[in-house]
Amino acid sequence: MNVVIIGCGVVGAAIAYELSQLKNLKITVLDKQLPAQASTGAALGVLMGVISRKTKGKAWQLRQTSMQRYETLIPELEEITNRKIPFNRQGILMLLPESLETSNTEAQENDELKSWEKLVNIRHSQGYELEIWDMMKLKKFCPQIEDKQLIGAIYSPQDRQLDPTALTLALVEAASQNGVTFKFGVKVLGMSSFPYPLSLNGRAKDTTANFCHQLETTEGTIASDWFILAAGLGSSPLSAQLNQLVTIRPVLGQAWHLRLEHPLGDPQFQPVITGNDVHIVPIGGGDYWVGATVEFAKEGGEKILADKELLKSLKQQAIAFCPELAKATTIRTWHGLRPRPEGRTAPIIGKLPGFSNILLATGHYRNGVLLAPATAYAIREMIVS
Repeated sequence: MNVVIIGCGVVGAAIAYELSQLKNLKITVLDKQLPAQASTGAALGVLMGVISRKTKGKAWQLRQTSMQRYETLIPELEEITNRKIPFNRQGILMLLPESLETSNTEAQENDELKSWEKLVNIRHSQGYELEIWDMMKLKKFCPQIEDKQLIGAIYSPQDRQLDPTALTLALVEAASQNGVTFKFGVKVLGMSSFPYPLSLNGRAKDTTANFCHQLETTEGTIASDWFILAAGLGSSPLSAQLNQLVTIRPVLGQAWHLRLEHPLGDPQFQPVITGNDVHIVPIGGGDYWVGATVEFAKEGGEKILADKELLKSLKQQAIAFCPELAKATTIRTWHGLRPRPEGRTAPIIGKLPGFSNILLATGHYRNGVLLAPATAYAIREMIVS
């Protein structure tokens, strides 16, 4: 059976590797760019699972599945490819700011802590660790944090961070070793379909279900039994060609790569530090990624111009948490576009409406890296069922 995957970011690569372990599948992955060039290449790789507020339903199940898989996937890929995948196992520390309201401040802070206490209890019942730290404990373990406008922190030792590009390249190499064909620099020009299934006389039994039988690409025609759209923002124009528009809008994010002469705080304890949606991500030595802004297109527009003031503000917020970052050298800044579904929850995993053999694995917004393994599992189940 033939399977074509369109898109080779972390989601497409994870699906390719997962499917490559099934027998009797001939898998081809297409991308107009090299792997991990779009959203994946700009991501910070922060895997917020246990510390997320999601506790039930699909949103939590996807996180839980991915978190469990990553613990085995990283060493598995490193052994197969002989590649090192930076994987921070020291957890995520979320800083809790004081309430900005002058009235009822103490009551609001108590409500905030009670909310976290409830989540701690839920996580314990699910078999996960989550800790509430007061300021004394926070200063003991992370002396680099000097912001006075904090009431404490939440520490999640089982959450992780990894390098999205290194992960994607390892997935591609491992899938290649399993027989997957990757074609980069190939653009999809069109998709052909007909009503499906057909009766013996050639008439459609069900006019509501169509079957996509081939792609037209810059390298010619490619026929397949299954097509998987994992192209992020590129999924919208592909679905539009089949008159089933899946609207995915870009949301821009900017980030910094900063370098200090030595690590912040304790060199032996380097968790991801996050507060007010600002991530300070240790990547080795005294190097840190700081990100990311969340910038939407102006109403009626598609193009988003990176806001330099928001980028500066991002760095200032990180310095407010860790003042020593003011001394850091800027190695680079960058930005990327996240694929955010319009009018529906992210991500989009399932059949394209009206088609029996086109699967969507797209629109992950800010959780593509986190949910890639779970997405791959879900797609596998749809194909083998």
